[in-house]
Parts: sequence; C-alpha cells; structure tokens
Amino acid sequence: MKIPYFQVNSFTTALTGGNPAGVCLLEKWPKDRRLQEIAASHLLPETAFVVPGEPKLRWFTPTTEVDLCGHATLATAHVLFHHRGEKAKDIRFDTRSGELIVRRKNDAYEMDFPAKEAVEGHAPAGLTSALGAQPNAVFNGHFLMCVLQDETAVRELKPDLRELELMHAHAVLVTAPGDECDFVSRFFAPRMGVPEDHVTGSAHCMLAPYWAGQLGKKTLRARQVSERGGEVECEVTGKRVLLRGHAVTFIEGEVHG
Repeated sequence: MKIPYFQVNSFTTALTGGNPAGVCLLEKWPKDRRLQEIAASHLLPETAFVVPGEPKLRWFTPTTEVDLCGHATLATAHVLFHHRGEKAKDIRFDTRSGELIVRRKNDAYEMDFPAKEAVEGHAPAGLTSALGAQPNAVFNGHFLMCVLQDETAVRELKPDLRELELMHAHAVLVTAPGDECDFVSRFFAPRMGVPEDHVTGSAHCMLAPYWAGQLGKKTLRARQVSERGGEVECEVTGKRVLLRGHAVTFIEGEVHG
C-alpha cells in the first residue's frame, strides 16, 4: 500500500524554518502499532494521520500518540487546502481534544483551539538545576510553564534534558517578554520523544491566555526561539485561542505501507 506523504514546515514562510511535520493521507485506518511505526521511522517531532473526507485527525511523536498538536494540524490543513484542493472555507477535525477548526486566512491559516489554564504554583524540586536558570514564576497546567526575566535568558538556556524529563508528565515550557514581539518561548518534551520542539502550537494555548492577562491585550505576536524558530499570531477569545501562521511544503512523496 502506498500512502501519500508530505513533510510541511509550519509557522514559517522559510523552506528550512518553522516546525516540520509529516502528514500521511490514508485510505483507511490501520492498526495503531503501524501508525506509531511510521511516526518513529520519520524522526520528526510529529506525524499526522488523516483519511481525506473524514474528520478524524491523529498525531504521533516518534514514541507516543498525543492529545493535541498545533503545528501538525496546521500542516494537515495546508496539505488538504493546497495539495488536495479543499474548497471549503474551513476544515473541522475530530481529535482527542475535541473539534478543531482550521480556516484559510489569505496566504496563511487560522486554527481555533481550546485555551489551557495556567495556575501559579511552586517549582518542583530540582527544577532550577534542570533548567540552569531560576524562574521568576512557575505555573502548572497541561505543561509546566516557567517564566524567565527576559528573551536573552530564554535564548541562552541550556537545560539538562535528563533532569527536565522528571519535572512534568508532558513537557516544560519556558517563556519571557519578547524584545521585538509580545513574548518568546521554548518547549522541551523529552518524555514525549521530543527533546526540544521547534514551534509548538499547543503550547500557545497556554501561553497566549497568560500573556494576554499580563499585557492587557487579546491579540499577541509570539516567537518560539528554538534553533529553527517560528512565528505565531495569537488571539484570545474567551475559552478559545486562535493561532495564525504560514506553512511551506518541503517534501512530497509516498510511504510504502
């Protein structure tokens, strides 16, 4: 069986920027083990699987299935709109995080995602050592979010990933005010098979409501300052977050299943 396959860089207009995601267009759903094997073989942060014409969308890291992935959702919508000629104004996906909507916005895309609450708490034992920095504040939620003093501190961070893996069940998110944007971030998920993610849409479901409250504005410009880097425009609308970004196709081919 030949599976149409695309590698798409999300949250960027550069061919070598943003966050790469694999997108597999299935004829029918194989066993979960096969989906995980394909994702593991690609060695990308996420691989998305969808049957065109059906709403279900699933995402896998090289080691596990995840509940929510922004950049692979953006990549999937890009493939369906740009390569498969989807004519609708929006695509509605049925996922483990409920219904997710992606709309075309001129030459970019807008994703409608659930907001994630951040509750201020105490730093777990060993966090400062694992990060190599002292957070100004720590927040619990879907991820462990650490607020640092400034953008330079986020960029220069060199965490101990083995220690960081023990800090949270999902991932550790580090953020600070941006020099030329509203806020910056980095995202570490070694427990999920992703040592450092390049641009993490789902993290902005937690980041955007926090910074909207801190800055007193609903629309924010964000940059994830990983090695590849990428830009996300965020808008907080009650219990939802709108995430806007571009996508670029890097590879088009087939997986022999």
